[in-house]
Amino acid sequence: MEGATKLTTAYLVGGIILLGASAVLATQVYGGASLPQFLARRKRGKRKPVRVYMDGCFDMMHYGHCNALRQARALGDVLVVGVVSDDEITLNKGPPVTPLHERMIMVGAVKWVDEVIPDAPYAITEEFMHKLFNEYDIDYIIHGDDPCLLPDGTDAYALAKKASRYKQIKRTEGVSTTDIVGRMLLCMRERSLGDAQNHSSLQRQFSHGNSQTGDNSNTGTLTKISNFLPTSRRIVQFSNGKGPGPDSRIVYIDGAFDLFHAGHVEILRIARELGDFLLVGIHTDHTVSTTRGPHRPIMNLHERSLSVLACRYVDEVIIGAPWEVSKDMITTFNISLVVHGTIAENMDFLKEESNPYAVPMALGIYQQLESPLDITTSTIIKRIVSNHEAFQKRNEKKEASEMKYYESKTFVSGE
Repeated sequence: MEGATKLTTAYLVGGIILLGASAVLATQVYGGASLPQFLARRKRGKRKPVRVYMDGCFDMMHYGHCNALRQARALGDVLVVGVVSDDEITLNKGPPVTPLHERMIMVGAVKWVDEVIPDAPYAITEEFMHKLFNEYDIDYIIHGDDPCLLPDGTDAYALAKKASRYKQIKRTEGVSTTDIVGRMLLCMRERSLGDAQNHSSLQRQFSHGNSQTGDNSNTGTLTKISNFLPTSRRIVQFSNGKGPGPDSRIVYIDGAFDLFHAGHVEILRIARELGDFLLVGIHTDHTVSTTRGPHRPIMNLHERSLSVLACRYVDEVIIGAPWEVSKDMITTFNISLVVHGTIAENMDFLKEESNPYAVPMALGIYQQLESPLDITTSTIIKRIVSNHEAFQKRNEKKEASEMKYYESKTFVSGE
């Protein structure tokens, strides 16, 4: 009997030790919750999604913006994006090139964005930060490694950093809105000189992105051509990685897609609705230059391809698509329908003998789509031209800070 009592005592003591160890283990395995709490949480569903917030002007949205949003989304489960108001941009940076409603279309079309907040403030104020945490249930506020300073020189994200709710991503090399506006201003300056050789040289620099020199003639500003260094990994990061199914209805649309804008987004949205898979052909720099003039494209082929790939309505792109849609091309990609919008830089191709859509027209698989927005790349350029002095001043302010960033930057790990 005494032996049985000792055995029972040992068993109980062992049980207590085991339960104690289990409690410690539960704290580690169940994220600080007890086992009942963990099981209850599992019963309710998965863990709470991590919600991250990123804001920006997203003016003349380009692949650098898209890559920032891609990186931000990778830090959480839901990406909420704040789009700064026109008034706030004007106050802090100078006049925006694209108005809020167009910027909202652009941001909403990026495939890594889940929710969009209009009229966000330029700086994270205490009031807005509490709104993000309490109303939008934001866990972290995200921004790039480049400084974002207010006119008084203070950090726009100081409060988020102080609250330990700030995370940093790596800035995308080689592009900024300031850089793109600078390219257009440089185009204007070169065009006014009437030097055909300069025209050709400038276009090649844009296309190849191999000039990192500046030009400070006449205007007193330093305008970079392009610092973009395309890599295969970046293209993979932007790609969907999935091809069409065997019975998919494949829709094809092609173009330059230079200075990717809201008009492009809307025609791509309509095109995607006509099938199961949207294939987009991006014309070569040479083709664009030949058909639209020596100063085009502003963005080179790889830059334009990444902007299109980031659009949620696009499934795949042909990088360097031919001008003419041939029978072989239709067969190779199993294209069911070829479309084109009613708003474009030049619609004269329909009257020419070398109509690039002659084959799909003959096959009865061509359709012209009514473009929802009357915007072209020339529209964007005209906005810069019409307000030349204001944008020149804006760039003078921004280029100084960007040059300082490039001169003092250090390696930052990231994607």
